[in-house]
Amino acid sequence: MSSFLKKKLIKRFDPNGIGQTGKLFGLPFDQDTSEIVVIPVPWDVTASFKDGASLGPKAVLRVSSQIDLFMERIPDAWKLGICMLPIDDEWISKNNQARKFAVEYIKFLEGEKIELTDEYIDIILKNINVLSERINDWVYGKSTELIEAGKIPVVLGGDHSAPYGLIKAVSQQYDNFGVLQIDAHADLRPSYEGFRYSHASIMYNVLKLEGVSGLVQVGIRDYCEQEHTMIKEDSRIFTFFDSALARERYEGKTWGEQVDRIIAILPDNIYVTIDVDGLEHIYSLGTGTPVPGGLSYNQLVYLLERIMESGKKIISFDICEVCGDSRDWDAIVGSRLLYNLANITAVTQKLLDHH
Repeated sequence: MSSFLKKKLIKRFDPNGIGQTGKLFGLPFDQDTSEIVVIPVPWDVTASFKDGASLGPKAVLRVSSQIDLFMERIPDAWKLGICMLPIDDEWISKNNQARKFAVEYIKFLEGEKIELTDEYIDIILKNINVLSERINDWVYGKSTELIEAGKIPVVLGGDHSAPYGLIKAVSQQYDNFGVLQIDAHADLRPSYEGFRYSHASIMYNVLKLEGVSGLVQVGIRDYCEQEHTMIKEDSRIFTFFDSALARERYEGKTWGEQVDRIIAILPDNIYVTIDVDGLEHIYSLGTGTPVPGGLSYNQLVYLLERIMESGKKIISFDICEVCGDSRDWDAIVGSRLLYNLANITAVTQKLLDHH
């Protein structure tokens, strides 16, 4: 039935016309008629510098209908079927309440003159860690339901702790896959500021999951000594530091040659996790923890397209740290990246053809 309905929707829809307001990319699809379903996770409780990523999913949805749907290399891209689940107002409320306590606690850690008792600090940490576990379980549950329904679930954050539940669900579907991380930060801290599921700990936690065979990091340029030691000592981790990539290019290496090396290390099944601060700051003006340097938007798309051409499979992905409060620019970049990566993923899963 959904296949018949999808054909009717495609026939009636004008991809050159005006997109439908309130629909992801203005497309007419819903969960039943979509191959890729976006789980919005409005969560940035543990943001250690600037918040705003919890507003990212709503902002991306709002601006996404302004995107032209045609992709020269993937002509039928818009016909794939992609939609976003409703943004959960209850999680927005829980995020906003918990964030107030987290901000107070973080300011205390940073030395501001705020008097907090040890008992009060313990209560804050316990409640936020429990709430973090609950949103992980919620994302895991949604992801598992979609996988069982034959869909490809992806996460739109939220801060970079948001996709843990999705990656956990994927790890139970695939027993051997690698994670490609585009990021300014290594995210390998066992915990940060007392938060076990901090945005700064997502890759440390992911490496504990069965099925994750390796981690390939690209663009890393801000990390602590503990993380650097882990990178050097854990044979599963391959890090392409931003400074080393830049130095090689200054000395004659092309980005194409560097991408060859990155893809050669990646296994056949790949989960892609993108923190937009992995891009140059011009593309993520409001992101929570900006760092000078990074990839250009076109460099990232080129890397993803080369994966598409390699015959390797992108099994799922997430895009995180898109700020919802930077005059729409971050959301515009995030929505275009989401559209590109969704359709590239579909090609690698043989749901779309490409030139």
